[in-house]
Amino acid sequence: MDLDLRKLRYFAAVAEHRNFGRAAQQLYIAQPVLSRQIKAFERELDCTLLIRTTRSVELTAAGHQLYEEAQGILAAVDAALRRVHNADRGVRRLVVAFSVGLHVSEILRDFSTRHPDVETDVVPARWWERDAPLRDGRAQIAYLRRPFDETGLRVIPIGHDPGVACLPAAHRLAARPELTLADLDGERMLDVAARRTPTLEEKFELIASGHGLLIVPRSVARAYVRPDLVHRPVADAPGSETCLAVAADPAKLVREFLDLAIPALRNGVR
Repeated sequence: MDLDLRKLRYFAAVAEHRNFGRAAQQLYIAQPVLSRQIKAFERELDCTLLIRTTRSVELTAAGHQLYEEAQGILAAVDAALRRVHNADRGVRRLVVAFSVGLHVSEILRDFSTRHPDVETDVVPARWWERDAPLRDGRAQIAYLRRPFDETGLRVIPIGHDPGVACLPAAHRLAARPELTLADLDGERMLDVAARRTPTLEEKFELIASGHGLLIVPRSVARAYVRPDLVHRPVADAPGSETCLAVAADPAKLVREFLDLAIPALRNGVR
């Protein structure tokens, strides 16, 4: 069975907005047309993707899975088309994927100064597809946290991202400057796998709403500062190793970026 990319884009818009009307506006099509296309897509796939009510649209388990897959598929298609157009125009381009909280902007600025003829761009490496941008061609370099699938990649360790507990500002442990794993014993922890929350914003909203605590890398917590949440160091939490990942035999342009990025990142922000 061939996957209809147009219908996949339609589904992704509905899944993003959880609303047919807003999705139809984004896609510049009529809402009844969008609804018919989604129903046809479900028939083609032979599974239910959405649960529709008069007030909301929710994703089924299959819908959640397809939404996660769709973002990588559509991004890969868009990246492939850009590479085709770049080749036609003779443009050199370097794209860096990054996990949330890990910053590459300073490195890219320095690289662009040294290579003004090279177009640079970034793409997020989301938690469910950390190495995917490298494998599907969206990026040539990725700044990531372990673990991820390292098969066939060259991985260069950079530093350590300590674990912190993210909790509501009114929580009884919020006043402590530092915690241990023993302090969190008996506390309700957010069940990320069961909830299948696709974005960090949703996770932090659930934490602030009292649905549980979560240990996250410090750089992630710093990227989502909000007044109703606090993050506290967890002294004995294992934390995460940060690293740069590239293809096993990187191109010359990628090697030049690594020569600049490795020492700068190791001596800079983790």
